[in-house]
Amino acid sequence: MSRILRSDPTPSLSKAVEYHGFIFTQGVVSSDLAGDITAQTQNIFMQLDALLERHGTDNTRILQAQIWLKNIEDRAKFNSIWENWLPEGQAPARACVQAVLADPRMLVEVMLVTTK
Repeated sequence: MSRILRSDPTPSLSKAVEYHGFIFTQGVVSSDLAGDITAQTQNIFMQLDALLERHGTDNTRILQAQIWLKNIEDRAKFNSIWENWLPEGQAPARACVQAVLADPRMLVEVMLVTTK
């Protein structure tokens, strides 16, 4: 049986789960909710870089992304940062929707599926 690795598990979630070389991240939100969409997005990508590195991979290996925006009108600003963060030609399959997030200060949440 293959081993399942869970990063920082709590009773309700793990930061990431690794199985058969696939890494599934939690929905990552900014650790500083005072910032605007640009600051929160940059903070999320910094966290994702660290989380992916911890599992021996990086943003060149993203297969799928799910993105939730508090305001869909922030999509262009998000995409600008997203496109600069992704290596050229490495865009994953993706969904981006407007959603009510867990805290009204949260402007964006990102969840990834990657591989090693």
